[in-house]
Amino acid sequence: MSVTRDESVIVVGAGIVGLCVAHELGKAGYRVEVIDPAEPGSQCSSGNAGAISAGSVAPLAMPGVIKSAFKMFLDPDSPLHVPMHYWLHAAPWFTRFIAAASPQRVGQIADALSGLFTDAVENHMALAREIGCPERVVKSGQLHLYVDEAALAKDAGSWRLRESRGVKLEMLDAAAIREMEPAVSERYRLGVFMPEQAAVTEPLRYAQAIAAAVRERGGKIIRDKATALVPQQGGWQVQGEQGRYQADRIVLAAGAWSGGLLRPLGWHVPLESQRGYHLDVTEPGVRITRPVVLSDRKIFMVPLETGLRIAGTVEFGGLAMPPTERRALALGEHAKEGVPGLQLGAQPSMWMGHRPCMPDSMPVLGPVPQHEGLWCAFGHGHLGVTGSINTGRLIAGAFRGEVGLQRFAPFSITRFR
Repeated sequence: MSVTRDESVIVVGAGIVGLCVAHELGKAGYRVEVIDPAEPGSQCSSGNAGAISAGSVAPLAMPGVIKSAFKMFLDPDSPLHVPMHYWLHAAPWFTRFIAAASPQRVGQIADALSGLFTDAVENHMALAREIGCPERVVKSGQLHLYVDEAALAKDAGSWRLRESRGVKLEMLDAAAIREMEPAVSERYRLGVFMPEQAAVTEPLRYAQAIAAAVRERGGKIIRDKATALVPQQGGWQVQGEQGRYQADRIVLAAGAWSGGLLRPLGWHVPLESQRGYHLDVTEPGVRITRPVVLSDRKIFMVPLETGLRIAGTVEFGGLAMPPTERRALALGEHAKEGVPGLQLGAQPSMWMGHRPCMPDSMPVLGPVPQHEGLWCAFGHGHLGVTGSINTGRLIAGAFRGEVGLQRFAPFSITRFR
């Protein structure tokens, strides 16, 4: 397929995934418009932990974890929680979540995610150089900490899954942990270090730099809320609150809001918002040098240019429920137990955002059948930063005719029918 400047694409969504798609399509010669009601990268893409976890190929639903997960869901103060009023709404999602935990399906998911994340670290580093901020992506590795052998054994299946897909792991004892991260509590006696993982030093600024590159290449970023996707003769129209926009093709990358735009077209995807929280501490009083995961607390601690970010928790409740402040504050208490010298300050900055999660931990990527010209790029869950660059490259490659549609088969929207 030849690419001409007459071919236009609207990317609905200006998060990290949508921006990477727009950037790659602009490089390929397409006329690109990005539509989002908020500033580029200012929503979930600004509040994530910044980890580029190419080794995170194990789905959230693993054999043996379902029972413990549901116990946590019922506890309002646990790292995983579903409010009672939301259980009925979320039941179909959890049904599919349980189904995804079969050993055969877990292996298929791990293979698909491994393929999607291949070279993600190197590709992000190349993108950062290309857009003029090479210092913003660092290959620092990622450290997961455990209190004892029993705690590590609970995650043994996911570590075996990673290692079997080529992820490099190093097992650490207490002395090695303290040498790597002296500030960590001595209660953590075992660690798993993934040396080939990376991190973004400031997620919002990274997204803004990609957005600037889109504009420099002639792309437009429009502040408007898409309300409908309307097929037309030879193309598509995006109806917004402020106007209507025409294009030959659409890439839907609206994160947790993508399902609502697909329903009028007859597609019902099991997409849920896993509401994530973070605390930003500008003067933590301790030095953490890489993403550190306290496995018993289910939290990430990540050094940023602006201080230390403490991120984590999973809360269901949809897009309209107000943030639960105590869940954000609990992150700080958990972090202080893991890093005794941590100083939160009088008023750490609190944030809540909507991670777009599918029950099988895989995004929806590729064309929508019976709707020529409509493509999906949403549902990356906790791994939006990780999967964004390769998602953009795959879609641009498919538009150019260089990537076959079979590459998208594991991620197809049809897997839910």
